[in-house]
Amino acid sequence: MVWNWQQPSWPSFTWHEAALARAERLFAEGAGLVVGAGRHLGGPDRDALLVEVMSLEALDTAAIEGEHLDRDSVQSSIRRQLGLAADRRNSGAAETGHAEMMVDLYRNLAAPLDHETLFAWHRMVTNGRRDLTAIGRYRIHPEPMQIVSGASHAPRVHFEAPPSAAVPAEMARFLAWIDDTGKTGRLPLPPVTRAGLAHLWFESIHPFEDGNGRIGRAIVEKILAQGLSYPSLTAMAGTFLRHRKAYYRALELGSRDLDATNWLLWFAAAAIEAQRYALAQVEHVLHKASLMSRLQGHLNPRQEKILLRLFAAGPAGFSGGLSAGNVLRITQASTATTTRDLAGLVELGALERFGLQKATRYRLAIPEAALAPVLPEDIR
Repeated sequence: MVWNWQQPSWPSFTWHEAALARAERLFAEGAGLVVGAGRHLGGPDRDALLVEVMSLEALDTAAIEGEHLDRDSVQSSIRRQLGLAADRRNSGAAETGHAEMMVDLYRNLAAPLDHETLFAWHRMVTNGRRDLTAIGRYRIHPEPMQIVSGASHAPRVHFEAPPSAAVPAEMARFLAWIDDTGKTGRLPLPPVTRAGLAHLWFESIHPFEDGNGRIGRAIVEKILAQGLSYPSLTAMAGTFLRHRKAYYRALELGSRDLDATNWLLWFAAAAIEAQRYALAQVEHVLHKASLMSRLQGHLNPRQEKILLRLFAAGPAGFSGGLSAGNVLRITQASTATTTRDLAGLVELGALERFGLQKATRYRLAIPEAALAPVLPEDIR
């Protein structure tokens, strides 16, 4: 197999601009909707949404690689680093490192991307690791950097990156291209195309001993934000996680030659889906603020706890709805008290009941978010 970086014209990627024109337009329009909706958020709600988006991005980008972080620890660490009120929870090394990278990314979205930023991010996402030789620098091992699957006696090689000795020069060329293709660069590119090419190029170099996927996705967030008039996270990792097999497959196919059109179409669809989910998150917070304000003084502490737990599940809500058994675990109340609490919330118009008898479930009485997947053919 000959990989993209072994092609004579590497790294001169090609793509059909016309095929991506509608995707770029949809992304720009969606950005305006997210920004417009966000302006209706008050300070505390805006802070809560920021913590939620950053924590989900940290959790999702780690989960793509098979690492599961503690949500509460990540959120606590993010709140502390943002100077917001936080509990005294002790966060683990991985949770602290991922939270630190998300906060650094958000605070410096508009700043140029350079070697030192990448090295700092690598130290953050490998926080607490003792199994790596090169932390906070590009890989140096002489063995081939391969992405493999299958049994050890018969591995399947999905990709092989350039040798470690070539990485510094490859990364210098990559970072120069990042500068050149920005809004004020010599060869400006639209944000989705620029972010998609950057992700494919960075993953093709695979410059670090580990953590390339997480850092590559942080680069995506940085570039998408730089292409917008308002700095914000698109939260791409959640969409990549929902379509993890397709994501890996698209990257694998994209690494085989220098025509990036199919990869960019897949990436653009993912970016628009992520953006729509981000809009749903903003609207979800607005619904929460409106509902809790309307019910102020009408809820007992248990009912408030139930509603807050439902809102914490995000726009997608509880899979299949909330059962009375779920509520018993949330409030630790008796069955009779739980029944009265739920009936009261339905009567107040806070919850909707559906299903019958043992299959009875509850959901928030707010408009449902449109969270359908976006496919490449939807954006052509």
